[in-house]
Amino acid sequence: MSTIIEQPVEARLVAAAPRMPSIPATLHYDRRDPFAVSMTFPAPATLEGVEVCWTFARELLVSGMDEAVGHGDVRVRPYGYERLVMEFHAPEGTAVVHLRAAEVRRFLDRTTELVALGLEHLQIDLDHDLAELMRDAC
Repeated sequence: MSTIIEQPVEARLVAAAPRMPSIPATLHYDRRDPFAVSMTFPAPATLEGVEVCWTFARELLVSGMDEAVGHGDVRVRPYGYERLVMEFHAPEGTAVVHLRAAEVRRFLDRTTELVALGLEHLQIDLDHDLAELMRDAC
């Protein structure tokens, strides 16, 4: 069984223009980092012209399906039943995107099949991680 899940999603950028442009994005989950998910935007979809990847807690995405959550760089909230709003805050500005809730639910279902919620700690090899830290410190 694969330890990595990647799922393309369609994000709609909320902007001042009346029509929200659609931009591609990819949700990413790796069992080796069981508490985190990432969302990557390709270079053509960013102001800087470089790929941008945001990493945040899987629990933030799970909770954000039902209620507004987040106080830091990434915030998530439902927008009706069919959409999810994600805000990405950086010193350069804020990006707000709408996602189809069904796509995010499908992604989260796949991640919980791989690693059940609440059992993430069983995926972490603390002895190995500590050995890696100590090796790098010498």
